[in-house]
Amino acid sequence: MEIKGELALQKRQVLILFVLLGLSQAGPESVRYSVAEETEVGSFVGNLARDLGLGVEELSSREARVVSDDNEKHLQLDLLTGDLLLNEKLDREELCGSTEPCVLHFQMVLENPLQFFRAELHVKDINDHSPMFLDKQILIKISESTSTGTTFLMESAQDLDVGTNSLQNYTISPNSHFYIKIRDSSDGKLYPELVLDRALDHEEEPELILTLTALDGGSPPRSGTTLVLIKVLDINDNAPQFAQKLYEVHVLEDTPVGSWIITIFANDLDAGNYGKISYTFLHASEDIRKTFEINPISGEVHLRSCLDFEVIQFYTISIQATDGGGLSEECTLLVKVIDINDNPPEVTISSFTKSIPENASEILVALFSVRDQDAGDNGRIVCSIQDELPFFLKPTFKNFFTLVSEKALDRETKSEYNITITVTDLGTPRLKTQLNLTVTVSDVNDNAPAFSQSSYTLRVRENNSPALHIGSVSATDRDAGANAQVTYSLLLPPHDPHLPLASLVSINADNGQLFALRALDYEALQAFEFGVRAADRGSPALSSQALVRVLVVDANDNAPFVLYPLQNGSAPCTELVPRAAEAGYLVTKVVAVDGDSGQNAWLSYQLLKATEPGLFGVWAHNGEVRTARLLSERDAVKHRLLVLVKDNGEPPLSASVTLHVLLVDGFSQPYLPLPDVAAAEARADPLTVYLVIALASVSSLFLVSVLVFVAVRLCRRSRAASGGGCSVPEGPFAGHLVDVSGTGTLSHSYQYEVCLRGGSGTGEFKFLKPIIPSLPVPDTGRDIGGNENFRNSFGFNIQ
Repeated sequence: MEIKGELALQKRQVLILFVLLGLSQAGPESVRYSVAEETEVGSFVGNLARDLGLGVEELSSREARVVSDDNEKHLQLDLLTGDLLLNEKLDREELCGSTEPCVLHFQMVLENPLQFFRAELHVKDINDHSPMFLDKQILIKISESTSTGTTFLMESAQDLDVGTNSLQNYTISPNSHFYIKIRDSSDGKLYPELVLDRALDHEEEPELILTLTALDGGSPPRSGTTLVLIKVLDINDNAPQFAQKLYEVHVLEDTPVGSWIITIFANDLDAGNYGKISYTFLHASEDIRKTFEINPISGEVHLRSCLDFEVIQFYTISIQATDGGGLSEECTLLVKVIDINDNPPEVTISSFTKSIPENASEILVALFSVRDQDAGDNGRIVCSIQDELPFFLKPTFKNFFTLVSEKALDRETKSEYNITITVTDLGTPRLKTQLNLTVTVSDVNDNAPAFSQSSYTLRVRENNSPALHIGSVSATDRDAGANAQVTYSLLLPPHDPHLPLASLVSINADNGQLFALRALDYEALQAFEFGVRAADRGSPALSSQALVRVLVVDANDNAPFVLYPLQNGSAPCTELVPRAAEAGYLVTKVVAVDGDSGQNAWLSYQLLKATEPGLFGVWAHNGEVRTARLLSERDAVKHRLLVLVKDNGEPPLSASVTLHVLLVDGFSQPYLPLPDVAAAEARADPLTVYLVIALASVSSLFLVSVLVFVAVRLCRRSRAASGGGCSVPEGPFAGHLVDVSGTGTLSHSYQYEVCLRGGSGTGEFKFLKPIIPSLPVPDTGRDIGGNENFRNSFGFNIQ
């Protein structure tokens, strides 16, 4: 159905078109408009309503429209103003091709009543196309014998424009052989013809490249170009030409048979076979033919037999060169036989000095004479030495020469010279005789020792052994012998009571090795510097200096030192912890320092032993002692903690500190007496009573054991008078103290003194005092303990 509708619509359009065409021929004269191609869309063409004598109001009321003959909408009508406007850009070449003028016919149709008006639009050409050659290059072959005036037709250019904008002229690039002639054809086109104006010469120019340009008549004019390649074809119009008419060559009489003598060369400007040349002897005698031969292709002349200067001194030979076209030319070769130079020069040394000092100039090194038994140039001689040497030859009298030093020498730059005296005659070929002389340069002390570095930095670890080799300095002297023997010495700074440098280092005078005279202490002296002098043994002696800086490297030789809590006080410090303290409660902080530096002074803290494991913990990095859990009524009142402080050296050193912790119900108790058993029994439940009875029994047994042990120890020490009724137990660390370090027991055994004093509940308890003060503590070299007393924060003692 859609196809049928389209066909019906097309039929109606065709019918309307024929009706319009019929009516247009019966209507009034057409209205003409003109517009240039490529005019912008919407450009004004003309006022169609005014030109047709219509009112503007009629256009809308009568439904005016513009209809083109080709059914294309090139134009549009403005119903409000009656203006005719361009609906699209027009391309004259596309619409009309080469037809001129280019006219587009259209009609304006009015409805109610129906009325038709014929009109036409002239599309004017603009110069928007350049002439164009279909071939980018035109090849023309012309013989060099072609006469002048000959014409050669070439392809024309194409231009889509018309009228004056179309192709109007041709030009050729400037040259000395051709010009362009333009020929009009019957179809109105212009064709270019190439005309030979001057004869061609293949030998002068075998090829010409010209540029053909086509111009149109637009303003400004447009152009197109193509290349014209002209190949000049050769003819045999040139005979061979020798480079010279007479060749002269000198040949030694001892020249070997078969040797090359000379090459004869002729040139032919022609090409191909016309330029191929062959060489022959012309009118040659029998002697010439037996003595010489010539290569017919290359022109090389070789010797066939030996020459004899005493028989024939020269030969005159005629040589002919012929090309492939039969043209020929000749030249003359003159061969002169030369007597050979068979006596080399002779050299006789009269005086020679083998060694000269380096600071002396113009010293006579050698005196010699020369001679040559030949005559003429073969007997004339030239004497020379190498150019780069600081010596020169000086002629004295006939055939005598002296060899003299030119300037003061430098032995350190070069200590020996090999001088070659060359004596050459002027013969052909030249013969020469060489004499080699070796001259040594003796040393003068003109160079001071030079250190390999202007300053040295040495590192030595502290606590070194005396006489330790800590480094070396090195200096070299460019002189020789005793002038190059270097000795070293220290340049001590002014006396410094705080830095006795003479007692710190020494130097080996022969090799520059440095030694530390005593052990160095980084904590006392971290760096020091001094000067070193290097002097040679010349006369006068020369010297130089260098700076040496010694850096003392720290060793881990200082164990950590505990600042808090102090372990050597008269009364130990006791920390009070309320039983109501939460987990993580800060009990105290262990503060320690290390006299070393760097990682040797990095400290870590560790809880080594504790009365009750798991109740307290130590932070490894800051030494804070905190509760690890909530406290209970079952926890003991008194606790003893052993904290290990260790540095990060290699090997690590350590110190230990003992902390005493007392659990209290509150900080308001002035004396903190032990609880009364009877009162406790009254308030406690039966299980608590049983626990108290068991604890009292164990404590009584332990007290008896301690008293017996103390009595035995007091008897051994004969200290009964001052013992105050105390007995000293022997044996390892008390069994109720548990090792929390993870290693089992302490690395050493400890003995402690336990003293009880009679009195009330506020009596003092002296706890865990080592009775062997000389026993070393692991890794520190210090004793743990001393008179360690618990001191609470209120200032009273609980011992």
